[in-house]
Amino acid sequence: MLLDTIHSRQDLLDIPEDQLGTLCGEIRQFLVQNVSRTGGHLASNLGIVETTVAIHRVFDTSRDRLVFDVGHQCYVHKMLTGRMDRFDTLRQRGGLSGFPKPCESVHDAFIAGHASNAVSVALGMARARTMEGADYHVLALMGDGALTGGLAYEGFNNAGASREPMIVLLNDNGMSITPNVGAISRYLAQARLRPKYLDLKLWYRQTTAKSAFGRRLYALTHKVKEHMRRSILGTTLFENLGFTYLGPVDGHDISRIEMLLKTAVALHEPVLIHLITKKGRGYAPAEKTPQEFHGIGKFDPETGLSETVSVPTFSDIFGQELGRMAASDKTVCAITAAMQHGTGLDQFASEFSSRFFDVGIAEGHAVCMAAGLAKQGMKPVTAIYSTFLQRAYDMLLHDVALQQLHVVLAVDRCGVVGEDGDTHQGMFDVGYLRQVPGMKIFCPASFDELREDLHTALYACTGPAAIRYPRGGEGAYRSAASQTRIREGYTCTIICYGTMVNAVLDAADTMQAAGYRPEILKLRTISPVDWDAIDASVRKTKRVFVFEETSDRECLADEIFAHLIETGIPAVCRKRNLGRGFIPHGAPAALLAAAGLDAGSLTKLMQEELSR
Repeated sequence: MLLDTIHSRQDLLDIPEDQLGTLCGEIRQFLVQNVSRTGGHLASNLGIVETTVAIHRVFDTSRDRLVFDVGHQCYVHKMLTGRMDRFDTLRQRGGLSGFPKPCESVHDAFIAGHASNAVSVALGMARARTMEGADYHVLALMGDGALTGGLAYEGFNNAGASREPMIVLLNDNGMSITPNVGAISRYLAQARLRPKYLDLKLWYRQTTAKSAFGRRLYALTHKVKEHMRRSILGTTLFENLGFTYLGPVDGHDISRIEMLLKTAVALHEPVLIHLITKKGRGYAPAEKTPQEFHGIGKFDPETGLSETVSVPTFSDIFGQELGRMAASDKTVCAITAAMQHGTGLDQFASEFSSRFFDVGIAEGHAVCMAAGLAKQGMKPVTAIYSTFLQRAYDMLLHDVALQQLHVVLAVDRCGVVGEDGDTHQGMFDVGYLRQVPGMKIFCPASFDELREDLHTALYACTGPAAIRYPRGGEGAYRSAASQTRIREGYTCTIICYGTMVNAVLDAADTMQAAGYRPEILKLRTISPVDWDAIDASVRKTKRVFVFEETSDRECLADEIFAHLIETGIPAVCRKRNLGRGFIPHGAPAALLAAAGLDAGSLTKLMQEELSR
């Protein structure tokens, strides 16, 4: 196989051009076989194969800087930069990351997990290059979905004005950006991409630049040409922002992409290359339903059918319950940011299309729009993953909380998310949400509690409210208990919230078998906090353990301990959480165990403390 011969960039360059199609087929086969065993982002990588091969044939990413936007389309890049033999560890703890990681390889220029920032990052690198007097190239590879984020346009605007040489490759696999109108328009657009035209353009520019008269001549002819072109073709948004626009071009045509990349380098200015690709290309199941193969678990590569047993998730229950509420209340509406399927809102979108709004990758806009809906008397529920909601923190403060608007946040993927890694772990929402004045924060531990909390948030709250829940399904705890104390005891007080209660109950059972009698407080809300229950329990036990699936910074435990000191309640206080760093990728159970938040670790901590 050709793929087996690639150990360096030179090996890729040595492959004859007429064999590159075969190589791309082998890459796709490798991706399907490996991702079927590990899970991961398949469809996006299948669609970017030829483009990635072309990039690596023109540029040396050990020197040149390739910045990914989002980053889930980096698998082919990793294959071509010496990491193919590690793909069996993809997204596993201690293994290959599913996103670019500079600590993993010199070829990964910048970490990526969130969207719309690549142009800004690339511009920073280009400016650094200019200041250093270096000669490396800077590229940003972004998907069309990233263009829904406002940060992308901030980057484009400043990069175009800067005139810094850089290349943006726009992987358009689902959105028409520049519709062509008429036969002449289509002909001229294609003519601009022909090698002879581009060669002539560069020769003319270089020749006229040699003298003052030539430069004036170039300026005049360029102005006339641009006026004629724009009158026929019009202009693209990117040209208006200062970029030279090349495209659209077939993103699966390696030779054409290579030619355009070389042209873009020669132009020595901000250039955008518009690539049209097909998500899931080369694998029929992914081509048919690319959304199902965007982020997928283990599957049968022959059939494309998932091997994961389908069980109800918190996201499913949220979507179902919100739909039932919308059926009887025409003021209930739902907003999400390019995560309709992930947040369980497919059915809601189908049944209540006029009250469902997918705003794309634009979390700040989603929250602001929810504020406007709430101000006019609607009941907006905004479903966003924890890691992405942090992008809308300013809007939560200034557009929602300042006016105490009744916006409900369905905060999905809280706590340890797993294989997507440090950019996606939902470990900061407890800290930043608790800082928002007037924010009520619900932490359901079961499906029944989620249903009740959603009703309470919509109909019993008047200001902002958040309901935070994890990825996946519920544990052994299935109650909908309204009381904070769920188990009486006297040896110590254990405080927890959300699905952390499952590990706590297992640990408490082991403790009880060893002769201890811990009292368990499960907080239904972490803002406000049930101080009466905490005070009464700690006065009795004199020892308190707080276990949380969140970052140590701004954790609830610190507020509880400060409260006990302020109220003069003597107690030995201990806490355990996810720590102060970032959590890497891996299976959730393994990550929780590594953080000491599994039942066995909690038992050991408490027994050691109580035996002193």
